[in-house]
Amino acid sequence: MNRKLIRTTLADVKARREAAHQRDRTNDRTNGGGAPRSGMPPPRPSPQPSSVQVRKRQPPPAETHAEIYYYKKQIDAHTPMVLVLQDGEEIEGTIEWYDRGALKINRRSAPNLLILKRNIKYIYKAEERVSPGRVEDRMEDRVEDRVEDRVEDSASPVVEA
Repeated sequence: MNRKLIRTTLADVKARREAAHQRDRTNDRTNGGGAPRSGMPPPRPSPQPSSVQVRKRQPPPAETHAEIYYYKKQIDAHTPMVLVLQDGEEIEGTIEWYDRGALKINRRSAPNLLILKRNIKYIYKAEERVSPGRVEDRMEDRVEDRVEDRVEDSASPVVEA
C-alpha cells in the first residue's frame, strides 16, 4: 500500500476561504439581504486586527534557580552548613553536591550523609549559629531595655485633657 502525504498550500487555503465568503454573500442576497438564515442569528463581524496589540502579562517562571545558585555558592566556598531535619536533628557539614531531591553532606568527624530534601526543615550557615548562652544574654538585655523604657515613661508627667 502506498500512502501519500497531502499538504495544502497557503494559496489553496486562501482560495477555499474566498469561495466560502462568496457562498455566504450569495446566500445573504437570496435570503432577503440581511435577514437571518433559517432561524440563526446574524453572523458577528470579524474583529479587525488593530495596529496596537495588547500583550498579556507573562506569569512568573515556575523555577527561579535561586536554590541552585545558593547551593552552588556554598559548594564552591566550602561553607560549613547546619541542616535542621523535620524531626529536629541538626547535621553540620559542607555540601559536596546536590540534585533535584537530595544533598550530599561531608562531615569531619562522622560519615558523609546523603539527605533527601523532603526531610530538611531548613538550612543555615554554621557561623550564624547562636550559642544558648548568647540567646539568654540577648533575652536579658531585651527585658532590661523594656523595664527601663517603662520606668522612663512612668517618670514623665502625664497630662490629661
